[in-house]
Amino acid sequence: MASKAVYTHRDPMLKKRDDFEDILEERRNSSDLRYALRCYTPVLYKGLTPCNASMLKGMVLQSDQIHYVINQVSKETGRATDDIQEEASAILEEMAHCLQISTVRFFAFTLSKVFKSLFRSICVNEEGIQRLQQAIHEHPVVLLPSHRSYMDFLLMSYLLYTYDLALPVIAAGMDFMGMKFVGEMLRMSGAFFIRRSFGGDKLYWAVFSEYVRTILKNGLAPVEFFLEGTRSRTSKSLTPKLGLLNIVMDPFLKGEVFDMNVVPVSISYERILEESLYARELLGVPKPKESTSGLFKARKVLSEDYGSIHVYFGQPVSVRSLAQGKVNRCQFNLLPRHIPRKPGEEIHDFVNDSAYRLVRAQEENMVLKPWVLLASLLLQNHHQNRTAAEGQRRGIALDELTAQALWLRDLSREYGAFLHWPDNTPPSEVVSSSLSLHRGLVRICEGRVQLDVEQAAADTAQPQLTITPEEQLLSQAVIILSCVSYRNQALHVFLRPALLASAIHTASSNDKQEVFNSFSFLRNMFSNEFILSPGATVQDFEEACYLLMKTGALQVTQQEVVVTESGLKTVAFLTSMLDPFLQGYQVVCRFLCEEAADSLTEKQFVPAVRKFILKLLLAGRLRYTEVLSSDLQKNALAALLRLGAVQKVKGAEQGTLKINAVMVNSLEDTLGGKLPTQKTVTARL
Repeated sequence: MASKAVYTHRDPMLKKRDDFEDILEERRNSSDLRYALRCYTPVLYKGLTPCNASMLKGMVLQSDQIHYVINQVSKETGRATDDIQEEASAILEEMAHCLQISTVRFFAFTLSKVFKSLFRSICVNEEGIQRLQQAIHEHPVVLLPSHRSYMDFLLMSYLLYTYDLALPVIAAGMDFMGMKFVGEMLRMSGAFFIRRSFGGDKLYWAVFSEYVRTILKNGLAPVEFFLEGTRSRTSKSLTPKLGLLNIVMDPFLKGEVFDMNVVPVSISYERILEESLYARELLGVPKPKESTSGLFKARKVLSEDYGSIHVYFGQPVSVRSLAQGKVNRCQFNLLPRHIPRKPGEEIHDFVNDSAYRLVRAQEENMVLKPWVLLASLLLQNHHQNRTAAEGQRRGIALDELTAQALWLRDLSREYGAFLHWPDNTPPSEVVSSSLSLHRGLVRICEGRVQLDVEQAAADTAQPQLTITPEEQLLSQAVIILSCVSYRNQALHVFLRPALLASAIHTASSNDKQEVFNSFSFLRNMFSNEFILSPGATVQDFEEACYLLMKTGALQVTQQEVVVTESGLKTVAFLTSMLDPFLQGYQVVCRFLCEEAADSLTEKQFVPAVRKFILKLLLAGRLRYTEVLSSDLQKNALAALLRLGAVQKVKGAEQGTLKINAVMVNSLEDTLGGKLPTQKTVTARL
């Protein structure tokens, strides 16, 4: 193990982060109308020749790439080129934004009213705004916000308008276009609409990629999209999607621009607007279709208090410096630029690696509120209580919860968490105001705090109807999964130490190599669940050792990894944090071995595994209600497919799964700590 000194540059405590300003303060003290109608003169890209929406469409349709693809499609299908040209034009009409400042002003006015009613504050790091302004002036810019709520892209445009920055064009899913009136309003405020999947449709892909590239190459506007591809229903970062990132990096790789700036943006909500909607969705209660009437029904939301939002604009990342030494751009000189080509392995690895780095940057600048720590503690307490003896008092005493929260506050800071804990307020006040903001999820009775699962079940029961045990369990699960989504916000902080703590727990000895093998297995198993950069196993192991040594929980020698007496509490907390995931993956393995029919398809998997888990929970054979989350179940299946323990049958009915029972069984055993005797040594330290 390298000596401590080597690590100091990686010590998360040394991370310098900017301060925040609350932008709502000014909105509360001055006229919203004057704000919406004020003079708006953003700094633009230095090489920009002004260009309106219809000129942009013309540039796209006349480009060499579109002509090339039209001729190609014509040869393949025998259709007339004019015919295909018309189709390309129709695709572009459906897709393109038509940004109008009047619509932006309308949103600026309306959103000011909405935000002041919903949130106590919207805090922004103004140094990040200044860096962004500079970046927009110098090079084409790509904005990559995290995605936890529908609110995200309205909020982004609102902030850029507030700070007099160039308004972005935003990649939005087609589902928004279906919302009468709202879809067009979004289009006029800079959204362009893309189909969720366009498989082998060459023409669609060509029009889409040329549209994005033209905006970027000419620096017409910052391009904004969500790297995760969709909203995270669980508040965990999702594995990045590479399609759009490939397209935006293309102009740099082909030498059409000298450099580009990619700016990760972290948006943290103290209370998520869609909290119970997400929980219901994960439990298979269908979500309402996006509709304008749904938006107005959401008005009752306006009377609620959603605490604060923190938006952190990260350091602009130069694509040129990311690519340094990773990509040989000469390969692009061999073909004319307009001929579409599939990215080779080197490019794929580079884009994938960059995507993981950018999601990590988003995670690291997410602001955690005290409630995130309280939710983690209350969930662990809830699970301990479920297995406690009858007659034992439920919940945790308020002063004990406060003491534990302070312990966890200090630990998370040591691990580099970006924690927003008001240090000038007495801890008991911090805790009680957090509990009060989330009073829908907790109850305090006789000075003891617990998750409000009983009330959830009572609310579901209608006087004249008897409620089935399943319904009761699902209504409790809504509360638990809502809490889990807050705990998940802190997972990236504890993830590596928690993987190590679980590895120590499952390894059969303190031998360092054995602990490393165990760590490596868990990390590989969970790489669909968490953001774990490909190929960084040794680095993650060393980081985990360093953090646990630094806080006195571990002693690491050349040969051994030993938990210290004072580290038992930390290690127990960390293993409990990962336990629900371990149990979730085990249960999916058990389902596939015991229950899965031969003709199980991917589509039938979630409903079938949910039924299996409900049965086990009702029989008291499972500890964690959160294994009902369809997100966890799908990630477990993705991991098993990646490891080859489950395969998709070629030629059979869409998505039929073939299960390798021996392999699935052995994975279940390993997850449960029954480690196979011959260990495959994945890497040597």
